Amino acid sequence: MTVEIRPWTLADAADLARALSNKRVQDNLRDGLPFPYTEQDGRDYISAMLAADKNETFAFAVTAEGRVIGSIGVFRPGNIHRRTAELGYYIAEEYWGKGVMTSAVRQICAYVFANSDIIRIYAEPFSHNAASCRVLEKAGFRYEGTLLANAVKNGRVIDMRMYALLKTDTNEERRTLT
Repeated sequence: MTVEIRPWTLADAADLARALSNKRVQDNLRDGLPFPYTEQDGRDYISAMLAADKNETFAFAVTAEGRVIGSIGVFRPGNIHRRTAELGYYIAEEYWGKGVMTSAVRQICAYVFANSDIIRIYAEPFSHNAASCRVLEKAGFRYEGTLLANAVKNGRVIDMRMYALLKTDTNEERRTLT
């Protein structure tokens, strides 16, 4: 299966709504997403991503089999962390466990490192989400530790794991950073 990341278009809203209108998908994401997730919610999100500063927000649709099956983004927090960025992603449940997200993570990291001054990309999956942790490990991220009692999701206090990939860890970049 060929997996690609590409810029969003407003025509992707229906596929986005289909992927996010699944409680099992949303249970692995941060709060704040409407449920059910509608096409209008998708259009609003896509519009925001298209309007975002392209040096601060790197947001893409994840595609396979000719349609959008998920979302992936790298977001720069700013201030003293301005050369780091947080990775977030999800895919429709029917594509879980097929290597799709590992491919998308590798693609976005290569893109961000090649097209920005970011030197570190990190992700904080819920510690109970073994599949997401495995995606990061397969994509070359290093486990840095567990963030104890770091979130409240669905009424439960949960731990999160910290993973990071440095620009110097990638095959594309072996020079001294300036």
